[in-house]
Amino acid sequence: MSVVVLSAPAKLTLSLRVVGLRDDGLHLVDAEMVAIDLADRLHVSDGDGLQVVPVGGGLEVVGGDDNLVARALRLAGRSAAVVVHKAIPAGAGLGGGSSDAAAILRWAGWTDVTEAAAIGADVSFCMVGGRARVTGVGEVVEPLEFRAMSFTLLTPSVGCPTADVYRRWDELGGPAGESGNDLEPAALDLVPDLARWRDDLGDATGLCPRLAGSGSTWFVEGEYPGGGRQVVSTLPPT
Repeated sequence: MSVVVLSAPAKLTLSLRVVGLRDDGLHLVDAEMVAIDLADRLHVSDGDGLQVVPVGGGLEVVGGDDNLVARALRLAGRSAAVVVHKAIPAGAGLGGGSSDAAAILRWAGWTDVTEAAAIGADVSFCMVGGRARVTGVGEVVEPLEFRAMSFTLLTPSVGCPTADVYRRWDELGGPAGESGNDLEPAALDLVPDLARWRDDLGDATGLCPRLAGSGSTWFVEGEYPGGGRQVVSTLPPT
């Protein structure tokens, strides 16, 4: 086949409450998520293999068998050569890897949103896009009315691995987040330098920043460009 170019939009978690723990150790959440116009670009062609080309910052992404794109291909029973041009920073709480996997599943004709969560908690939402309430371990996606909104992001030069943040949340006794994100206290305890970036965004906008998912990105609603800040807009459902 010729090269197919796929777009994989980031997700922004506007609120996140941890509401329980399953017997297998996975956390149950109740969250509101929106898709935004910051996106990775995937080039898919005949062959086999995965290459990740960094465009944005964030943690290093390894293109091995554990990469969510590789797992998505296995789930769908497909093979392909995939080059991911990664503009969504890894470890930033913006669901870049999950969105890459969702793009591959849509390309492969996979429609089981519930099963998609088996390879990553945010994959199910990323398959649906738009604006939604997300519950369970991420597999229950209830679409909500689309709202055209703009946000300003500030992503630190440090990342927050999701598993480490949840583990710290458990160690801290499950604190509630004052700004609507229960993972915020755990991320700040794990990576104290996050507070400096939060304060920088707050000082620049006069607003109270919120942490995106497990971090490390901070965001406020509205458009406040400059100073390393990035303005994004919501996207309707795919």
